[in-house]
Amino acid sequence: MPRPIVAIVGRPNVGKSTLFNRLIGERQAIVDDQPGITRDRVYGHTDWNGREFSVVDTGGLGLREEDPFHAHIRAQAEIAMEEADLILFVVDAREGLTPGDEAVAQLFRRSARPLLLVANKADNVRREADTHEYFRLGLGEVLPISAHSGRGVADLLDEAVARFPAPEEMVEEDDEDRVRVAIVGRPNVGKSSLLNAILGEERVIVSPVAGTTRDAIDVPFEFRDQRYTLIDTAGIRRAGKIQGSVEFYTVLRAERAIERADVGVLVVDAAMGLVDGDKRVGGMIRDAGRACVVFLNKWDLVVGRTPKEFAQVVRQGIPFMGYAPLVTGSAEQGKGLGELLESCADVANNHALRISTPELNRVVHEAVDRRPYTSGGRDLKVYYAAQVSVKPPALVLFVNDPEIAHETYVRYLENQLRAAFGFQGTPLRVMLRKRGREDRER
Repeated sequence: MPRPIVAIVGRPNVGKSTLFNRLIGERQAIVDDQPGITRDRVYGHTDWNGREFSVVDTGGLGLREEDPFHAHIRAQAEIAMEEADLILFVVDAREGLTPGDEAVAQLFRRSARPLLLVANKADNVRREADTHEYFRLGLGEVLPISAHSGRGVADLLDEAVARFPAPEEMVEEDDEDRVRVAIVGRPNVGKSSLLNAILGEERVIVSPVAGTTRDAIDVPFEFRDQRYTLIDTAGIRRAGKIQGSVEFYTVLRAERAIERADVGVLVVDAAMGLVDGDKRVGGMIRDAGRACVVFLNKWDLVVGRTPKEFAQVVRQGIPFMGYAPLVTGSAEQGKGLGELLESCADVANNHALRISTPELNRVVHEAVDRRPYTSGGRDLKVYYAAQVSVKPPALVLFVNDPEIAHETYVRYLENQLRAAFGFQGTPLRVMLRKRGREDRER
C-alpha cells in the first residue's frame, strides 16, 4: 500500500527539520541555526497507530528575495504541497506571529490540501497559551508542540493520521522490485543534472555552485517496465576539508544513501578527467558492498579521446572496480540515460544473484584443478564451496588451511567465478575458511 505523504512547510528556522527528525525517529534532516539549510525536499518514512506514511522536509519559505536559492526553495516547497496528502504548517511559538508567517499562510489559503497549523517550540504551558494569536491566520485550530522535547507530538500524530485518506483509497504499490540507485560523486560533476535529465523535470535544485545539494533525496521512477528509486546525494569531499561544517553531515548522509542503495552510480566529469576525489567515492561504493556503474558525464566536451581509451584510464585509476561497467553520456544533452538505467538494472540483478551449490562447486573445483596452489611445501585443498549471502554475493570456500593461499590466488578464483557466472557490476566476496567437524559431516 502506498504511504500517505505529509509535507512540513514554513518559514526558515521554525524547527521543521527538528520536527522531521522527531517524526521519523532518526537524525536524517540537517538541523542548524543558519536559515536556509534545508533546500531540496527530504523524504523519510515512519508509522503511527498502524498507519505508515512518508514525511517531507522542505526548505524555509520567506527567505530574502536576494538569496540565490529563494526561487528554487519556494518552487520545491510548492511541489511538496502538491504531492502531499497533508501539510504541516510550522510556526515559531517563541517568536510569535510574524509577517513571514502571514505571507506563507497566503499560499495555503489557495491550496485545497488538508492542513494542520503547528506552533513549535511551545515548551511549557505559558507558551502554549500564547499560541492563540495564530488563529488570526484563519487556518483553523493551532496545535502547540515542542519538536525538540517531543511535547505534544503524539497529539499531532493522532490528528495527522485521522486526516489521511482511507486505506482502501490508496492504490496498492509493491516496492520489492524497485532498484535503489544512489547517484554519487564529488561536488559539481553533474549529479543533480543527471537526476533531472532522467526524470525530465526540475526535481532537485541544479546550480553551478559546488555543494548545492545537501541532503539525500529519494525519487520513485519507472523506465521500460523497470521500477527504480533514484537517490540524489551531496557532493563528497575529503573529510579533512569539511570536518566541523554543515557539509560534514551531508557527507555522512551520502554515505548512508550508498549503504541503503542497491547500485551506486559513480558520476565522473569526463571533461576534467579522473581525479583522486572520484577514486575516494568509488572506494566508498566498494566498501559498502554495493553494485556500481560509472557514468562518464559531459562526454560531449571530451576532445581527442575515444571511450575505449578513457575506459582504460578509469580501469587504471580505479583498479579495484574493474567489474563496474562504464557508460558515456551527457546529462545536459540527455545522452546515455537509457543505457545507464538498463546497466543499473543489470548490475542490480547480478548484485542479488544466487548460484546453485552444485554449479558453484563444479566451477570452483575445475578452477583449482586447472591451477593447483602450493606454498611452503603445502597444498591448498578446497573441499567445498557455499554461497552465504547476496547483495553483494559472498562465497565461502572450506579449505584445509586458509593461511596457505596468497591473495593473488583468491583473486584468481574470483576471476574464474566471474568468467563463469558474470557478476558484472557487483563486488564479489570470496572468503576461505578452515573446514571444521560440522563441515566435514555436511
